Amino acid sequence: MEMNQYLEVFIEESREHLQSCNENILALEKKPDDLSIVNEIFRSAHTLKGMSATMGYEDIAHLTHVMENVLDAIRNEKITVTPELFDVVFLSIDALESMVESIAAGGDGKRDIQEIALKLQMIEDGKAISQSDASAEAAAAVAEPLEANKPKTQYDQFEQTVIKQSKDQGFECVEITVSLRPDCLLKAARVFMVFEVLEKCGEVIKSNPSVEKLEEEQFDQHFTVTLITKESASDLHSKIMKVSEVDEVEISAFTFDKSTDEVKEDVKIPEGPAGSTEKKQPAAESTQQNSGKQAAGNKTIRVSIDRLDSLMNLFEELVIDRGRLEQISRELDHSELHETVERMSRISGDLQNIILNMRMVPVETVFNRFPRMVRQLARDLNKVINLEIIGAETELDRTVIDEIGDPLVHLLRNAMDHGIETPDIRKAKGKPEEGTILLKAFHSGNHVFIEIEDDGAGISRDKVLEKAISRGIVSEQTAHTLTDKQVYELIFASGFSTAETISDISGRGVGLDVVKSTIESLGGSITIDSTEGSGSIFSIQLPLTLSIISVMLVELAMEKYAIPLSSIIETAIIRKSEIMNAHNQKVIDFRGRVVPIVQLKEVFEVPGEEDESEFMSLVIVRKGDKMAALVVDSFIGQQEVVLKSLGNYLTNVFAISGATILGDGQVALILDCNALIK
Repeated sequence: MEMNQYLEVFIEESREHLQSCNENILALEKKPDDLSIVNEIFRSAHTLKGMSATMGYEDIAHLTHVMENVLDAIRNEKITVTPELFDVVFLSIDALESMVESIAAGGDGKRDIQEIALKLQMIEDGKAISQSDASAEAAAAVAEPLEANKPKTQYDQFEQTVIKQSKDQGFECVEITVSLRPDCLLKAARVFMVFEVLEKCGEVIKSNPSVEKLEEEQFDQHFTVTLITKESASDLHSKIMKVSEVDEVEISAFTFDKSTDEVKEDVKIPEGPAGSTEKKQPAAESTQQNSGKQAAGNKTIRVSIDRLDSLMNLFEELVIDRGRLEQISRELDHSELHETVERMSRISGDLQNIILNMRMVPVETVFNRFPRMVRQLARDLNKVINLEIIGAETELDRTVIDEIGDPLVHLLRNAMDHGIETPDIRKAKGKPEEGTILLKAFHSGNHVFIEIEDDGAGISRDKVLEKAISRGIVSEQTAHTLTDKQVYELIFASGFSTAETISDISGRGVGLDVVKSTIESLGGSITIDSTEGSGSIFSIQLPLTLSIISVMLVELAMEKYAIPLSSIIETAIIRKSEIMNAHNQKVIDFRGRVVPIVQLKEVFEVPGEEDESEFMSLVIVRKGDKMAALVVDSFIGQQEVVLKSLGNYLTNVFAISGATILGDGQVALILDCNALIK
């Protein structure tokens, strides 16, 4: 029987079963006496074993079989669950995930599973898990040859844990040494550009020298970055070499000695109650929901993402032609044509909603990986953290979902490392020892909001201002006039950190500025609200979709521009006599607020004579709490347009996020209001 035709289905279903195992094991850790959860995990493992055996993947089948025996023993109450048992089961799932990803990448799905299988066997036999015994047994087995070097950089215990877990999940850990040309003048700028490239390729976990020293150019011509990635060395090399003034790039994979692993595991396994739990739904509800999902699954079909993208591209062309037909209909003023075009517009509008809904993916696909990450980091940080997830069913466009994962990881790590205090400090403050992080998603209009709230230490206004003044980000005179929200915004400055010691967990220094730029590149915004001693809320606002957007078309001389409706508060026509001057800036009084005026003709150097009229047309736009009044010649009207990128040659055009083709064939540039307000 030819198995290749079933390979895609096997990979997809294996991922679903492993995700289900992950979620249910986290639920079981919270409710160890609930055997219905064990049954769910057992069913997923049993299905995976059967599928992998049929497809000929013996290592997956063998490991799931041994794991199944342990689950069966738990189900029959022969063994009791412990944190150490959960650690080993999670290791098994990591190994299974890495084997499935290996198959997805074209590999054979083979792996040395003897050490994990031995630990599972010991649990099944009721023996205490001695890491030294298990390691000695595994060392006696024939290990896979590792084509990797010893690391050049020193890593602490947490970093080693992160690297080892990443390897288990199929990621590659590499040390990248970048050499800049001897005549390079702006070394910090080149470092930033290299980091920007690497952030898109994977997760930067360490740099040598530190980020602060790199930004202050306290290094010669070389620096080393440790990256967790799935990209090949040749791809990384070519991407970094595209950065100007980079002279040489050396990339090497690495691993740790067996002795290092043993020491690390000895420290990690015996930890006590520190860990995380997740408040979702009761076991009975989750079982019902899962069975409901399985019933609904029979009425669904799997469609390749590429096909959906092709459908979306074709529909975008249809939207452009629809606009053209509407314009021709208005110009000809033919009643039958007008009626037909109106009907076509309604039908294509319905079709647009259906296609956009097909591309919508629940944020659950991103949120699902966080409980496991929070559990592990909580144990590594010796903190007790409870992650609550609300609104995981909220849907977002797939293109937004693809980009939002990394910023959320940064913000969660930030909350765990800098926000939530250790149990003894929380107890001294009169707080419960268990810290809570609330991850919430909800719809509002044409936007989705994602909030990360913690009940930790909050942000210290004085600490932030002290650091900002020392770094020259603000002057002492300005610092005292800033509101709390403006002070909190300062932590998004590049390289900013209030931590006494540099921590690679939350990526402070390289993290939050990248988070902000990523979210703004998606057409979104991020705000912070914090109360010192009580906690912080990071709120992210994102558009539902990035491809078809509603805009206000405006005219500047003979040129047409589009302003996204999501940025507009309102339009206004004022007398020129109402314009005032403040700090060498023309401003207007808009509902009791002083709003600066931006002359778009000057910004975009649009040729044309100055308007002699006594009236002026304005579009009031907003970015967070800041506002601006954009001066235009006239308003054309509201329209739905297809957002097209400007291509590789025009990547850094100021205040332009893209372009669209109008009904008459003209190109209108789409304004980036965030850049204008900056």
